[in-house]
Amino acid sequence: MRRITNLISLKNLIVLTIFLGLAPFLPEPHIWQKLKMLTQGTLGNPRDILDLLFHITPLAFLILKLSLDRKKT
Repeated sequence: MRRITNLISLKNLIVLTIFLGLAPFLPEPHIWQKLKMLTQGTLGNPRDILDLLFHITPLAFLILKLSLDRKKT
């Protein structure tokens, strides 16, 4: 698992997380829109589910990388 997280530098992963987490910037980020749909129970369209996964994946990798780096030290 560390081999996978070592392929992307921490700086690039942070930029990617911010960029994809907040895109599109106006009127509201997709991740926020999809999370609201998830809590309301209206996230049923497969395209919306894949869109949520697409926008949340860099955040998951960032959390994984930070936790693995923390265990290493």
